[in-house]
Amino acid sequence: MRLHHIALAVMIVAIWGFNFVVIKVGLKEIPPILLCALRFFLAAFPAIFFVKRPDAPLRMVVAFGLVMFSLQFALLFSGMHAGTTAGLASLVLQLQVFFTVLLAVIFLAEKPSVWQIVGALVSFSGIGLVAANIGGEVSAYGLILIVAAAVTWGVGSLISKKLGKVDMLALVVWSSFVAWPPLLVLSFLMERSSWNIDVVSHISWLTIGAIGYMVYPVTLLGFGAWSWLFSRYPAATVAPFTLLVPIFGFGSSTLVLGEPLFDWKINAAILVITGLCINLFGPRLAFRTRPA
Repeated sequence: MRLHHIALAVMIVAIWGFNFVVIKVGLKEIPPILLCALRFFLAAFPAIFFVKRPDAPLRMVVAFGLVMFSLQFALLFSGMHAGTTAGLASLVLQLQVFFTVLLAVIFLAEKPSVWQIVGALVSFSGIGLVAANIGGEVSAYGLILIVAAAVTWGVGSLISKKLGKVDMLALVVWSSFVAWPPLLVLSFLMERSSWNIDVVSHISWLTIGAIGYMVYPVTLLGFGAWSWLFSRYPAATVAPFTLLVPIFGFGSSTLVLGEPLFDWKINAAILVITGLCINLFGPRLAFRTRPA
């Protein structure tokens, strides 16, 4: 990769990692599902009037929007609202890699490699370390919701595989258009007590800025630039940069929110990221070291 393209990839994952801090800020004044609805409403409008629908079956676009956006982010935001810190949320969500592999084995009859199995065991041992420290800043309910969000991301990845190569920015915009109405209805049913004029009239500029950050740098710029990189380089070259997301998540949550960085957090992060590295780099390393 060219140096400025590497810089672009690092910038994107930094934006995504810092987003977990931004979500925490937004959740202080807006309930989680309503915050999701606002995010995807603003990601869809007015962009949908200028971006052509992706070249894919409408039912697949709808399925992607409902699963990858509505369900996944409702679970993630609710899990963080329930008491999981920004840094841990950024780490646990990376389990989506292994849930994608598992779901592909179940539904697409793909065979997992030894490296994928070993990587999954190492990463899940890190999550076990997080679970062993439930209490205080780790909520059992919140942790379950974020693991469920990772599962949902895995389902969304399978739908993405079925979609094939499409314009990712167009997919994001149209999926956002699909995502916000059910989220708004769900928020009305579950968070109706927070729907009052007093809450809306007292939203701070910090919260408005958090929503803007989630919509533009994270959703539109992030996914658009990421898809552009994937169009220029092999997936195996670009995908490993996502390993930096929890690094930026932990770092920014410590610096901005003052979340303590306990030894068990560092050890859990090392285990999860090591497992992801085994999954990504193990097969290539084995191939290069194999005798001719």
